[in-house]
Amino acid sequence: MPLLAPAVTRTDLGPARALLLWLAAYAIAMALVEAAVVVHLRHVYYPENPLALFPLRLLGADDLALELARELATVVMMLAVALLAVRGFMRRFAAFVYVFGLWDLFYYIWLKAYLGWPSQWLEWDILFLIPWPWFGPWLAPALIALLFALWGGWALATPAELRLRRADALLFVTGALLALASFLAPAWPLLAGGAAALHSWTPGTFAWPLFLAGLAIMATVLVRMVRVH
Repeated sequence: MPLLAPAVTRTDLGPARALLLWLAAYAIAMALVEAAVVVHLRHVYYPENPLALFPLRLLGADDLALELARELATVVMMLAVALLAVRGFMRRFAAFVYVFGLWDLFYYIWLKAYLGWPSQWLEWDILFLIPWPWFGPWLAPALIALLFALWGGWALATPAELRLRRADALLFVTGALLALASFLAPAWPLLAGGAAALHSWTPGTFAWPLFLAGLAIMATVLVRMVRVH
């Protein structure tokens, strides 16, 4: 049985172009704030070379607590904007992934503009810290962000009712979990060793097959939704 979002008119949404532009403005501005914090952290923790993340310089206890709170606040901000912008589960999901995608893409654009990083397409990054550090080449989350931004923009621009079958919803979650596993896997063997193990760790091989499988599954579900409209 499909999951249905209630019919939403253009009057409810407002002009689609204005909606997309304001959400994009929010995401891009928020990405600048995020990048500014990271630029400052790089200069504090890597004063010799802010472009080199590895070997890791671990955050102090207070800074780590603040960084975890900032990451959680970032997700809450995007969720809040999506909930306020539109009505219906699917359109709110579209608004969230649209903002998330643009935020992540412009986060790297701002880092490149202000720090000159990343300097390589497959350069590794610390992607997130909850529930433990996510590692991977920055290009991997950027590909997910691009998919989300494109699909979310399309979904918000179409006046048609969006539908997602339960089977497709489960498939999408499976793809997301596979991609997530590829980011969590590098740090998994280090958890038992604690801070010392993380401090001495340098990137090895990324699980590209696992990541690409997850990305392909998510893309398949989202493209299928485009085709039925």
